[in-house]
Amino acid sequence: MPELSEGTLDLDGATLAYDDQPGAGPAVVAAHGLTSSSAADAAGGVFDWSPIAAGGRRLVRYDARGHGRSTGRPVPADYTWERLADDLLALLDVVSPNEAVDAIGVSMGAGTILHAVIKRPERFRRLALVIPPTAWETRAAQSANYRQVATVMREHGVEAVTAAAASLPPLPILDAGGWTLPPSEIDETIAAEVMLGAADADFPSPDAVAGIQQPVLLRPWVGDPGHPVSTSQRLHGLLPNSTLEIQRTPDDLRALGGRILDFFG
Repeated sequence: MPELSEGTLDLDGATLAYDDQPGAGPAVVAAHGLTSSSAADAAGGVFDWSPIAAGGRRLVRYDARGHGRSTGRPVPADYTWERLADDLLALLDVVSPNEAVDAIGVSMGAGTILHAVIKRPERFRRLALVIPPTAWETRAAQSANYRQVATVMREHGVEAVTAAAASLPPLPILDAGGWTLPPSEIDETIAAEVMLGAADADFPSPDAVAGIQQPVLLRPWVGDPGHPVSTSQRLHGLLPNSTLEIQRTPDDLRALGGRILDFFG
């Protein structure tokens, strides 16, 4: 397999870090979820994109601002999905300036991609939205939770939130597969601001989403109130060219990377 290369991109208030695995065909760009990073996804084994690179496709993975190896500043507005979409589009202009990409988005990454494809639809060929989070009518409760988390972080530190999260029961699908979610990959000095940005984030309007023409693969999982199947069902009803596949077992998750490779073609 060709050697992985690393790069950085300087943006307003942040430097994005990314990895580029050479391969054939349009680039596949992967956007991770809130508190994660490209390295955490790869190490955790739940969101395993190695079949895409092994299948010969070029794979670009990056860390959202404030996450992993990327930097950020203590400005909550920097971490809304609409703002993160601008970062993604800037990255695409560097890694694939002349060709549309296939894009994978997990949770926060799904929101990022939806905003990005509406802003510049010509930059995208096919989309895979994995565990889309709460949105629209279901977003308010999750937003309130994120604001509460930000308050605890400011008053008691990130460690208090980490300890509280560790005491919660694991998601059934992850527990059955023997997986645990990795620790937070947010820069602790700006963690509260990142959470406040997430609290203010939402999908584009349903009317805007309905205008997306790209083929879209929706892969929610069951048993997770923060990523309810209802979000993907709503998206499936809106998106004119979408496929909905609900992940119910660990084997569904193990097959995720290969299924996305097949969908991208």
